[in-house]
Amino acid sequence: MKPARFSYHAPTSIDEAVALLAELAPQEGRILAGGQSLVPTMAFRMARPSHLIDINGIADLATMAACGEVITIGACVRHAAFESEAGLGLTGKLLRKVVQNIAHYPIRTRGTFCGSIANADPASEWCCVMAALGGVVVLRSLRGARRIAAADFFQGVMATALEEDELVVAAELPMLKAGTRAGFVEFSRRKGDFAIAMALVTYRLESGLIGEPRVAVGGVEPHARRVPQAEDVLVGRAPQTDVFVEAAEAAAAAIDPMQDITNNEEYRRGLVQTLIQRALESAE
Repeated sequence: MKPARFSYHAPTSIDEAVALLAELAPQEGRILAGGQSLVPTMAFRMARPSHLIDINGIADLATMAACGEVITIGACVRHAAFESEAGLGLTGKLLRKVVQNIAHYPIRTRGTFCGSIANADPASEWCCVMAALGGVVVLRSLRGARRIAAADFFQGVMATALEEDELVVAAELPMLKAGTRAGFVEFSRRKGDFAIAMALVTYRLESGLIGEPRVAVGGVEPHARRVPQAEDVLVGRAPQTDVFVEAAEAAAAAIDPMQDITNNEEYRRGLVQTLIQRALESAE
């Protein structure tokens, strides 16, 4: 099928994009960045926006920079940008590991980090990263700017705190501290498919014991989130198999898995237990 008729707009500045969004959002206006989620739904006419606001011509949104302890990722930065970890420290090393699991390379050259955040698919790897690391979403509208912690931004299956007239202009991630170990594992039926479950963990060793643990899951609940029950098991313990098994069991017991036609609650719970243990064991 072909998309329904729409009007096309190509702003060249953030201010122009925000003004267009304020005017056109009430008329079914939508933002177009990478288009890897929006365009297929338009082709099937599941989405019928009357206006498309294409932000790809805004140079300020295509930049990524590390400043101090924060990495700022502009709204038009592609997934493929994370194939290299140059200048991003240990966070960059983790992002490079994660990006290899996102779809296929042609999609990674068009899809965007912030578009994935705004779409808020439960199976989004970047949403899991944001939840795990305590990322911040930066929004702009004619009313001003807002910065929202990922834990407050994600509200359900493809549901966020984003208001109709707000544009996601950037996402912020912390630079992981020296000595941080990180692991990421996901499971899908075929490489490139949406993940059925994923696990991301980070921790530091302090006198041989685990400190500052972060354990997050994605793909299993309506949105990615940290699992404090697993983190409580890890803190102050030695990084060894029995501890990792205990933390994985605690996480599996704490989640409330979604069910679908092929994956029931028990199956996803078992996956979470396995993936968290693997992520902990592979953390480096």
